[in-house]
Amino acid sequence: MKKITKNKQDIAMCGLDCSSCPAFIATQDNDDKLRKKTAKEWTERYGKGKRERPPVKPEDINCKGCLSAGQIYLYCHQCKIRKCGFKKEIKNCNECKDYKCKQLTELQKHFF
Repeated sequence: MKKITKNKQDIAMCGLDCSSCPAFIATQDNDDKLRKKTAKEWTERYGKGKRERPPVKPEDINCKGCLSAGQIYLYCHQCKIRKCGFKKEIKNCNECKDYKCKQLTELQKHFF
């Protein structure tokens, strides 16, 4: 795996570090083995529960980071926090006058 140099675009709207995300890493490294492994793990982890999602396929595991105008992971495209930030024309939630909103707090409970 090659070393990824962090820049502002590697930090998602919510503050998550995209450069440590398997979809981002698989895209940067063009690593099909990691895509397959991540698809399996994410299907198991996120395909169950209240919001059952369709299985994640290896070809779904492609992302250049949340703030990228290019290719991003399917569910990042649907992210309410990301959409809100773009609507408010900010690069990160900490720039928002409503910082720490309910959506961000709920997400942080899940990831942090």
